[in-house]
Amino acid sequence: MDTQQPNIILICVDQLRFDTLGHHHHPVVSTPHLDMLASQGYHFNQMYTAVPSCIASRAALMTGLTQANHGRVGYEDNVDWAYEQFMADSFRIAGYQTEAVGKLHVTPERKRIGFDHVMLHDGYLHEARQYTAPYGQNFEYADDYLMWLKEQLGHRADLMDDGIEPNSWVARPWMYEEQYHPTNWVVHEGIRFLQRRDPEKPFFLNLSFTRPHPPLNPPQYYFDMYMNKIDAFPEIEIGDWKDIEEPLPFSITAKKGHYHKDELDRMRAGYYGNITHIDHQIGRFLIALNEQRIAKNTIILFVSDHGDQLGEHNLFRKAYPYQGSIHIPMMIYDKGNLLKGKHHDLHQIGELRDIYPTLLDLANIDIPKNIDGVSLKPALYDDTFVTREYLHGEHSFGKDSNQFIMNEAWKYTWYPVRGIEQLFHYQNDPHEKHNLIHEAEHQAIKNELKQQLIKALTDREEGFVKNGELQILPETKPTLDHLQARNKSAQRQRQSFNQYDTVLF
Repeated sequence: MDTQQPNIILICVDQLRFDTLGHHHHPVVSTPHLDMLASQGYHFNQMYTAVPSCIASRAALMTGLTQANHGRVGYEDNVDWAYEQFMADSFRIAGYQTEAVGKLHVTPERKRIGFDHVMLHDGYLHEARQYTAPYGQNFEYADDYLMWLKEQLGHRADLMDDGIEPNSWVARPWMYEEQYHPTNWVVHEGIRFLQRRDPEKPFFLNLSFTRPHPPLNPPQYYFDMYMNKIDAFPEIEIGDWKDIEEPLPFSITAKKGHYHKDELDRMRAGYYGNITHIDHQIGRFLIALNEQRIAKNTIILFVSDHGDQLGEHNLFRKAYPYQGSIHIPMMIYDKGNLLKGKHHDLHQIGELRDIYPTLLDLANIDIPKNIDGVSLKPALYDDTFVTREYLHGEHSFGKDSNQFIMNEAWKYTWYPVRGIEQLFHYQNDPHEKHNLIHEAEHQAIKNELKQQLIKALTDREEGFVKNGELQILPETKPTLDHLQARNKSAQRQRQSFNQYDTVLF
C-alpha cells in the first residue's frame, strides 16, 4: 500500500455535546478511549455545526457545502439528496474502497451517496416507520440492523420494544443483552469490514453511531454506572434570560419546559451511559485495527453531527443557537504519526463542511473546487492559520426559528419570528447565562456581528433583510427553493425508472 494514501476512518456520533467528554473536563462522564484520541492526536476546540439537526448537519458533512448551497436550513424529511458529489465519491475516484456502517439519514433511504457498500441503520425514523410504504421501501427491508436483530432474536423483536420514544427525555436500560445493542452492531460490522476489505487498496470507512441521541437506553451496566453517580452530576445551567420561554403541555418529546429533577437525572444517566458505551465500543474497534496491523497507517477523525440542550435553559434536544446545540467535539488520531503536525490543541473556527476537504487533504487527494469548506490540515502546522473570521448558522424552527453569527469569542443571536436579539461572550460565559444585548459597553461588538449577519442574509429568498435591516417574518422555511426544485426533479426521475420491471434473460 502507498504510504502516501493512508486509510481514513470517519467516526460520527449523533447528538453529542462538546462538554460531555472527560477530555473536556466533564466531572462525571467517563470517555477514556476518546480522551486518548484527543490527548495523543489533534483536538479542535472550536468545531461547530451551522444547522444543528441531523439531516442538515450530515448534508454539510458529506457535501462540503454551506447551508445556503446545500439548501437545508432546518429539518425536513423526504427531500432528496440531489447533489452532484459526495465525500465518498472523491475517495472512490482516488482509488479507495469505501464503506459506510450505521446512520446516513438520506433520501431515498438506501441511496449510497458515493459509497461502494452501505450497512444501514438510521435509528427509529418516524418518517420511515410506515407499514403503508410500498413493498421494497418498507423499513423492515431498508434497515440492515433491524433485519439482523430479527434474525438474532426472532421476527417479533423491534426497535421500540422498551417503549422509549426516539426523541424523548425518558430513559431506561436497554431491554436485551448488550451484544444486540445498535452501538455494538455498528462496531461489529466495522470489524467485519476490516476482515473482508480488499488488502491491496486503501479504504475510507464511515462508522456512524445513532447514539447518544435518544432513545436513552444504554445497556444496564452503563445506565447503572451513572444512576449511582447522580449526586455528582453537574448543575443544569439556566440563564438569567427567559426570552423564549412559554407555557407548553407536558410532553415526553418536549423541546422546552420545566420537568422534575428525578426525570432529568434519569435523562442524563441515560445520555451519559450512551456516551460511555460508545467510547468502550470504539476501544473494541481500536483493538481490531491493531490486530489487522493497520493502525499505524490509518487516520481517524471523530466528530458529532450536533449537540443536545440536555435541559440547559429549560430546553431539550437541538436546533437552538446555543453552545449545547451547535458546539461539537472533533479530534484527529494519527497513531503512526503520518501527519507530523506541530500543533495539537487547535483553536480555529471549524464547521462540518470543513471535514470533507480536511479528510481529502489528509489523504493527499486533490480537493474539488466546487465545495465551500476549507481544509483544517494547515492548522496542524501553522498556529496563525485562519479558517474564517465569522461563522453564520441558523435553524428554521417555527416560532423559535433562529439565526446566529459568531467570532472567536462573541455570539449574536436573532429570532426572526419572535424579533428577539441576544449577545453572549461565550468564551467567558460558556453556558450563555448572561445576555449582554442591552449593555452599553458591548454595543460595538453587537453592531459588528449584526452587520455580518445582515451581510450573510442579504440575498436570501426568505426576505430576512430589507433596505439593509433585519426583518421580522411570520414564518421561515426548512428547505430552500433550489433544493426543492432538484428534489422534484429527482423524484420524477426515480418514478420513471421504477415504473419498469426488471427483466432477466
